[in-house]
Amino acid sequence: MASRHLLQGGLLLLLCLVLFPPPVEADSEELVVYSARQEHLIKPLFDRYQEKTGVRIRYITGDAGQLMQRLAGEGRRTRADLFLTVDAGNLWQAADRGLLQSLDSDELRDRIPPHLRDPDGQWFGLSLRVRTMVYHPERVEPGELGSYAQLADERWAGRLCLRTSRKVYNQSLVAILIEQYGADRTEEIVRGWVDNLAADPFSNDTRVMEVIMAGQCDVGIVNSYYFGRLEAANPDLPIRLHWADQDGSGVHVNVSGAGVTRHARNPEGARKLLEWLSGEEAQSLFGALNLEYPANPTVPPDPQVALWGEFKQNDINVRQSGERQREAVMLMDRAGYR
Repeated sequence: MASRHLLQGGLLLLLCLVLFPPPVEADSEELVVYSARQEHLIKPLFDRYQEKTGVRIRYITGDAGQLMQRLAGEGRRTRADLFLTVDAGNLWQAADRGLLQSLDSDELRDRIPPHLRDPDGQWFGLSLRVRTMVYHPERVEPGELGSYAQLADERWAGRLCLRTSRKVYNQSLVAILIEQYGADRTEEIVRGWVDNLAADPFSNDTRVMEVIMAGQCDVGIVNSYYFGRLEAANPDLPIRLHWADQDGSGVHVNVSGAGVTRHARNPEGARKLLEWLSGEEAQSLFGALNLEYPANPTVPPDPQVALWGEFKQNDINVRQSGERQREAVMLMDRAGYR
């Protein structure tokens, strides 16, 4: 009898569950980001966004080329909503391979200057990185420094140090010089740089600054945030930054940026995140995390960065860094820049 009552009770409970199911907690919104920017430079931003909006952000970090290959291979099956990477050349490649989609956003157009975003709205710069000169003030007078082209002059023979041409940062710089001067003049400049080298090109910007401090050369070309990292570790750093080409077209700038993936499952959520990243709070944090400049010109830079002074930036659209990248690589090879 007891088992019969238990069976009847179980059936009644099952019927109640069918007729009156318990409320199910709705899944919170989620976004997936593929990022070539390192975790410690993005996690604080994503944590803050989740804190403000409740939107969960999952992310995968890696090499930009590998992430683009993954996006291409996944096609419509991808879970990535946003692609975030360094260097406009990589952003251009992602757009050129059909991995991104155009975005129509008044907020992004208002906040990000035209030369720091894709004219077709497929990607937007989020931080500004300046590739400029660094020098030792005991061996170089600031007045001696001018444009990138002037580093090809004979007076810099045996005094110049450079990072390898294989790094996309130098490829982007040369691509912009081609856009500015044309291929023939740019090749003359790059050949002059090679002739003036004090040593074979180095593997990274930090090494370029270390050998300048050691006296192996007097001047080099680096991204300003690498200088900032050394300066943060040693406030008495014996080298200085010089903003290149201030009497001409302005210092070369590049971006870290992002675009909504072509097959995003949550394109509206990705757009909102991208717009938030271009706003005041996120821009301050985005720049400060790596001692870069906010891409939004209404947002002041980190106090340490602000002390380096103001500069005129080259306003050639950074998209040219990608469009002319192959040409730049071939030119540097012809000029003997390895």
